[in-house]
Amino acid sequence: MSLKVYNTLTREKSDFSPIEEGKVRMYVCGPTVYDSAHVGHAMSAIVFDVVRRYLIYRGYDVHYVMNFTDVDDKIINRAKRLGVDPIELAEKYIEEYKKNLEDLNILPPTEQPRATNEIDAIIKMVERLIDKGVAYEVDGDVYFRVEKAKDYGKLSGRKLEEMNAGSRIRVDARKENPMDFAVWKAAKKGEPAWDSPWGPGRPGWHIECSAMNLQHLGDQIDIHGGGNDLIFPHHENEIAQSEAITGKPFARYWMHNGMLQLKGEIMSKSTGNMIPINEFLEDHSGDVMRLMVISSHYRSPLTFNDEVIEANERALERLLSAIKPAVEGAKGAPGEITQRLEEQIEITRNGFHDSMDEDFNTAGALGYIFDLARMINQARSEDATPEELKPA
Repeated sequence: MSLKVYNTLTREKSDFSPIEEGKVRMYVCGPTVYDSAHVGHAMSAIVFDVVRRYLIYRGYDVHYVMNFTDVDDKIINRAKRLGVDPIELAEKYIEEYKKNLEDLNILPPTEQPRATNEIDAIIKMVERLIDKGVAYEVDGDVYFRVEKAKDYGKLSGRKLEEMNAGSRIRVDARKENPMDFAVWKAAKKGEPAWDSPWGPGRPGWHIECSAMNLQHLGDQIDIHGGGNDLIFPHHENEIAQSEAITGKPFARYWMHNGMLQLKGEIMSKSTGNMIPINEFLEDHSGDVMRLMVISSHYRSPLTFNDEVIEANERALERLLSAIKPAVEGAKGAPGEITQRLEEQIEITRNGFHDSMDEDFNTAGALGYIFDLARMINQARSEDATPEELKPA
């Protein structure tokens, strides 16, 4: 069975076929580091860690890039409230998030670029957009012309005329179109700024990821991932900018995880409806968080509450019980039991592969693993020897 992946862009599952045989270029949007990361960030990080691990298991060479947005309005505003330097504030939370990922047993990315280290590449990209006539400068700001983007809205399924009609964006008379978005922002007093052909300023959010993609993975990538809250405007605008530069399809597969919900609402730092990863890990292991995430399909919303946490604590205990050693002095299980164990091993192996090949259906794969765990425990209780348990 071939690996099938759901593509947000096409709105259907299709066979996975990377640009270069045997290699996968994968980019996942990391956090904007203005505060401690919450368990919603952990969910997204775990989802794409599992995707990456399975691709490696399938034999692919995966080049995995996860960025840090370390210059942004949210960082600047919080730094002002705290009376600290915004770059230092971002650095603090970058290091904290790296520790979070380690505690959650997430493989380190191949590369972890940050926006402030990519300013030269961003400026060159903005210059190319202006040269191509798809961006324009006004008073030190540079905006992208959305009307110049072919099929703008194709990822989110929105139409530009409908966006304009229903736009709640504050009208800026300097813009040619209300939906035009900033790729470069003129410097304001007290904010981080870099010299540019348009005067001192800093990059817009969307251009940062486009530049880091092109700089570290090339003109085209295989998988672009992130939470489904990023589909519009962030990922939509990434497509517009990147494809305007290269003239090529940006990403073959767009993958988006569902949102983690607390008290019936999406978890968010901006609303304060959140549980920091650090706080969760004070009372629970990272494996509980991982199990919670993979027990549901990655595209589905995930409820987070005490009952769900406790259920996954118990489930983890059941799973770990399967790796206990054989009973000391075990003489060997009856032939019927060892045969059933061998059969369950094969059923689990095939079921795991079939489930994961169906758009990374971790919940289905996990069901087979729990079936095997139950059979292992039964065989152990029937006096199975270490040799009889080892294949499982």
